[in-house]
Amino acid sequence: MPVRLRYITAYEPRRQNLAPPPRSPTILSTPSQLRRSQMAPRGLSAEEKRVKLLEIFHETKDFFQLKELEKMGPKMKGIVSQSVKEVLQSLVDDGLVQMDKIGSSNFFWSFPSQRGAMMQSRLNAVKETQASLDSQLKESQSALETERATRPESEKRAQALEQLSAVKKEHAQLEQELATYGACDPVKVEEKRRAIVLAKEAAVRWTDNYLVLLSHFTRQNSVEPADIRTYLGIDEQYEDIEG
Repeated sequence: MPVRLRYITAYEPRRQNLAPPPRSPTILSTPSQLRRSQMAPRGLSAEEKRVKLLEIFHETKDFFQLKELEKMGPKMKGIVSQSVKEVLQSLVDDGLVQMDKIGSSNFFWSFPSQRGAMMQSRLNAVKETQASLDSQLKESQSALETERATRPESEKRAQALEQLSAVKKEHAQLEQELATYGACDPVKVEEKRRAIVLAKEAAVRWTDNYLVLLSHFTRQNSVEPADIRTYLGIDEQYEDIEG
């Protein structure tokens, strides 16, 4: 390959292999730093708000009104003032904060000893429940052993249980088949017959009551029954119900 020679004239400056000027150092952020810088500041969760609001009571050991807590929450614990009322009510409902009304104002307080006493009370209640359940379990196990003793395993018993299982399956199949007939179900038909009888008896009874009342009213007021029926819009044939 031919080599090209380049002549430098007196009027052309000589190129020099100079190193590039140093650049200003660039601070590169790590991926975690970039993610943190892009993420918006995370607010407190509901449980964190409860814990921090309860800390105000335990650290100060004082009594407060709602307005005071709404001012102290953002400053001391970073709780948004608008959520203080809801968080406080949840603590009151759980028995972690006590409330009493003095005059027209509500005062709230909570001491660390109260929480310990409440947790001890809950623990005692759980222990009592556990003891009761253990007693019921022992009784059930004893009854199970007694029943097993009265029903010893045998070939005859095994055959009877197998026959019972087959009968139950057949009964379930028949029930399912009967349900497909819908209105033709004998039980439903009998229910409708009884309902018809009751409805007819009620119709006859109220018809008789109407006739008695109509007769009494026409005698007392000297009014024709036809006029009463016309006024009430009652048909002449309405009372013709066969027994």
